[in-house]
Amino acid sequence: MVRRMRRLAVLTVGGLAAVLLSLAVAEPAKAAPKSPPAGVDISGHGLAEPLQLRADRHSEHVRAIVDQVSARVLVRQSGGPKKADLGPKYTVVVLAGDTPKQTYDLYPKAVGGPRVYRPAKQPDSRKTSAAWFLGRVSMSETLRTAGVPLERTYEAVSGGIGGGERIIPEEALNPAQDINEAFGELRRLLLLNVAVVLVITLGLAGIALLIRRRTR
Repeated sequence: MVRRMRRLAVLTVGGLAAVLLSLAVAEPAKAAPKSPPAGVDISGHGLAEPLQLRADRHSEHVRAIVDQVSARVLVRQSGGPKKADLGPKYTVVVLAGDTPKQTYDLYPKAVGGPRVYRPAKQPDSRKTSAAWFLGRVSMSETLRTAGVPLERTYEAVSGGIGGGERIIPEEALNPAQDINEAFGELRRLLLLNVAVVLVITLGLAGIALLIRRRTR
């Protein structure tokens, strides 16, 4: 009986440890990529008529513009900047088919960094609140490459002694990716800790059971 209990405890501990360790090592499931919107319209300073970008012909530009107003990368501000500090405004309308769904005002040259404004009144009549957000550093270049008449800029930092600059890669401008990776690492660490605690707890329980049966 003692041997059977010992074998059962070992199998249980090993099985739980294997499951938990496999969960810890496995990468967190990633959501399936959503299909891009049908297109975007851009109007504003320096544009005689709106830029009409469609996914079937300008898929990369459409994705890049939509990424500038994606909720996963925007950081909300408690208040908006002064009007004099905003600079030129560009209104982006996101389309689903031929139907406008969302609209945002982009300020790539705002003092202190790009800004995004979401009006309370949206084209699809959905209920939302007006809000200001910090924009991505790459906003100006993204708009320029899409056809907006903006001067070329470089997101650069000092190159140290001797001068020089280097361009920050696009991957470094994706806070959502960094947050997901951090949560993934935290998840794996927590599961490993749980696995160790369970192994120790079940091991102690098995030892206590054996001692109890031998002292009877």
